[in-house]
Amino acid sequence: MKKLTWITVLLIAISVLFFGYGYNKLQVLEEGVFTAWGNIESTLQRRADIIPNLVEVVKGYAKHERGTLLAVVEARAKATSTNISVEDLSSAEAMANLQKAQAGLSSALSRLLVVVERYPDLKANQNFLDLQHQLEGIENRINVARQRYNQAVGNFNSAIRKFPNNLINNSLLNLERKEYFKADEGSKIAPKVKF
Repeated sequence: MKKLTWITVLLIAISVLFFGYGYNKLQVLEEGVFTAWGNIESTLQRRADIIPNLVEVVKGYAKHERGTLLAVVEARAKATSTNISVEDLSSAEAMANLQKAQAGLSSALSRLLVVVERYPDLKANQNFLDLQHQLEGIENRINVARQRYNQAVGNFNSAIRKFPNNLINNSLLNLERKEYFKADEGSKIAPKVKF
C-alpha cells in the first residue's frame, strides 16, 4: 500500500510538472506575440511622428502641390486613428482594417515622393535628405517588425495546436490563434518600370 501511495504521488508530481511546463510555454509564446506586436506599433508610430516634419519641408518648396500634401496628412491621421489592441490580434477584420489604413499612408507617401522628384532644389535640401533617410529606415524597420511578428505568431499558433500543448490550451487556457500580418492587396504584382 505504501509503495502504491508513492507511485501515485510521483505520477501526480510528474503530471503537475508536465502541465506546468506546457502552461508556462504557451504563456511565454503568447507574450512573444504581444511583444512583437508592440514593436510594430512603435515603429508605425515613429513613421507617423516623422511625417509632419517631411510635409512641412516639402510644403515650403511645393506650395501648389497642396492636394498631395493634404492626402499625406489625411492618410497619416487615418493610420494613427486605426488601432488594434492585443485582444484584437485574433480578429482578421481588425488586422485587415489596420493594414488598409497603413497601405493608404504608404500610397500617399509614394505620391509625395513623386512630387519631390519634380523639385530638384528640394531633393538637394539637407533637411529633406535627412528626413527621407529616416523615413526609408523606418520603412525597413516596419518590414523587419512585421516579419518578427509573423514568426512569433507562427510559433504561437503551432504550439497551441501541437500535442500535448493543445490539451493544456483546451483544458486550461483557451487561447485563440493570432492573425498574421498579411501583404497588401496587389503587392504580389510587380510594378512596371518605364523609361
